[in-house]
Amino acid sequence: MKKSLSSLLIILFCLFSYSLFAEVYMQDAVVSYYAGDFHGKKTSNGEYFNMNDLTCANKVLPFNTILKVTNLSNGLSVNVRVNDRGPFVQDRELDLSRAAAEKIGMIKSGTAHVRIEIVKRGPDTKLSQQTAAKAAKLMGGKVSSTRMASGTGTKVKTYPAGTVWDIQLGSFSTRENANQLAQKLLKQGFSDVVFQKGQGIYRVVIRQVPAEKIPAMEKKLASCGYNGYLIKQRKV
Repeated sequence: MKKSLSSLLIILFCLFSYSLFAEVYMQDAVVSYYAGDFHGKKTSNGEYFNMNDLTCANKVLPFNTILKVTNLSNGLSVNVRVNDRGPFVQDRELDLSRAAAEKIGMIKSGTAHVRIEIVKRGPDTKLSQQTAAKAAKLMGGKVSSTRMASGTGTKVKTYPAGTVWDIQLGSFSTRENANQLAQKLLKQGFSDVVFQKGQGIYRVVIRQVPAEKIPAMEKKLASCGYNGYLIKQRKV
């Protein structure tokens, strides 16, 4: 009985930790799902797609990144692993496996508005970068508002001279967790690191980066292991 109780406490602690430390990737994104026609075919990372596994396709995130996907219409959530590239439809962020789609109750609707959180980032391997670059090329260079890691050889956005931009590195439900990332960035030599609070979350942002300095900033971010960040133009 004591052993069973200990095991239950460990499971509850892990679930609580996932919720506490997950990084908000997108507050409201559209997802779809894929199943029968692709079942048994190779995914972009070399695995064979199994529609009964909890996996997904994304255009830019490193393979083996674990995402928590929450259906905004019913509150149901599922954790999925990125193992493929797609969906190749504008303004659609993920293609979930059928099993994952069932978990969040979107089989009938086909698509759903969801919140996406990063539970654990996968390693930014050469294969992840190469396939992300190919995905961007297929989409005509338009891969949502999320930047790929530097080094993929693909420009997602251009930055007109004279413009100023904010780079969002993470989004958290508590100030304490946001502060941990902010302190890490400061120790790594980044400046103008601030919090931006909104809708119950704390965004960690490097603010007011001139357009001409963004390439060097992206190179530095990549060298420090950051990817999947957002670059947003500041309103004057």
